[in-house]
Amino acid sequence: QVQLVESGGGLVQAGDSLRLSCAASGRTFRSYDQGWFRQAPGKEREFVAAITRSGLSTYYSDTVRGRFTISRDNAKNTAYLQMNTLKPEDTAVYYCAATGDWGLNIALMGSYRLWGQGTQVTVSS
Repeated sequence: QVQLVESGGGLVQAGDSLRLSCAASGRTFRSYDQGWFRQAPGKEREFVAAITRSGLSTYYSDTVRGRFTISRDNAKNTAYLQMNTLKPEDTAVYYCAATGDWGLNIALMGSYRLWGQGTQVTVSS
């Protein structure tokens, strides 16, 4: 069973950048599609970005497309979310998720079986 641990969150100013990491235990990380979601206070958890297990396809929400980049290094069992030009509305707890199932819409929370504990990102204006 893969376990996920996020890191890299913090407090930054608007316009700054952060890179989140999602480290996965186990040797089968390359068999999982991976996604990033976020949840702001008082709001539903929402999709941010996803990447297929091969790394060949990526998907983004409209709110982050062009500013965030998802990537993965299967040799290091780690996925990343590079966040540039951060805005106060990006403030949230960011969660990584993984699924080994095939044929799912990886932009949907329900497609994921495995979740990390989350890392806080706070962007001040």
